[in-house]
Amino acid sequence: MALVAGCSIGDDEDDDQPAASDAPGRVETTRVQVVEGIGEKGGFDPRAIYDRLAPGVVTVISLFGDEDAPLGSQGGGLGSGFVLDGDGFIATNTHVVTNGQRLSQARDVFVDFADGNRVPARIVGTDPNADVALLKVEPEGLSLTPLELGQMDELQVGDPVAAIGSPFGEEQSLSVGVISALDRNIASLTDFGIGDAIQTDAAINRGNSGGPLLDAHGRVIGINAQIRTTTGEGAGVGFAVPVDTVRRSLDLLREDGEAEYGYLGVSTQALYPQLAERLGVDVGVGALVSEVVEDSPADEAGLTAGDRLIEFQGQTDIAIDGDVIVAVNGDRLTAIADLSDVISLLEPGDEVELEVLRDGERRTVEVELGERPRRLERP
Repeated sequence: MALVAGCSIGDDEDDDQPAASDAPGRVETTRVQVVEGIGEKGGFDPRAIYDRLAPGVVTVISLFGDEDAPLGSQGGGLGSGFVLDGDGFIATNTHVVTNGQRLSQARDVFVDFADGNRVPARIVGTDPNADVALLKVEPEGLSLTPLELGQMDELQVGDPVAAIGSPFGEEQSLSVGVISALDRNIASLTDFGIGDAIQTDAAINRGNSGGPLLDAHGRVIGINAQIRTTTGEGAGVGFAVPVDTVRRSLDLLREDGEAEYGYLGVSTQALYPQLAERLGVDVGVGALVSEVVEDSPADEAGLTAGDRLIEFQGQTDIAIDGDVIVAVNGDRLTAIADLSDVISLLEPGDEVELEVLRDGERRTVEVELGERPRRLERP
């Protein structure tokens, strides 16, 4: 099985310009439709969600390559996105508007609205670590329906969800399902994963990438990004970037055009109660340090990796006799809030205190975080 991005590729899109009139003397205004009250009675109403929020979901068309090349050979991508506010900001996935290992940005990006308007968009910034991108269109003359961002701490497995997007280029398509699981880890466009991802059985296919996953109240709880498949098409296991990660990323992109992440420079293995008992460690949850990247902040702070490998309960190559990190800035690590999740919320230059078990003794290690690289140099 493979995890693949849900963005479909096609070269048959034309470059139509906005449908708004250019008549002299006409004053163009932006109409912002604020949507409230969905799901207030506690029911899940996919029809109401679609009728009221589908106008806020867009199709994103990306063109790559040389604009002077023949039309059929320029290359392009197609995904989804959604309106954030009346100023014309739009969220989507980074992989919808970039291409290749170097994540080269699209030459041109166009946004199709439900009412038939197609307008050019500017890429404000991309965040490959979260697979989130921020676009901007000129709002004059458009009718915009902003979608509200929800909260992760309100979600439970089994909650109903709706996905709206453009699978296979079929614009304004609705699929429904439930949250199948929480706290999944999925691949990003860097060497670092995306934690706390949402798994859903709502149909996610190529072209859904960048579109919203919505709760019963019509709030965005994630950006649809990946599917797990053996065939290349959806098989009832889709994944969305969690809304808390999306919110942080969008705020940074709007402010600076880029999103930076704190970097510690360790690889770890999860500690659980039975393994802790086997190792004689007096905590049930933590992070076994299995590797310390040379010249990283962790290396400079003196963290040590396990140098002996054991096999336990079907797991091989468990590194032991190294540091066990159990808390960051006084907050204990948990099975949900693991080390990578906590560090990913911090900024380069932040100073953190790590509570570490070393040789059976607790100690505090102070570390100044670096800037997360896109790729890790490995021997």
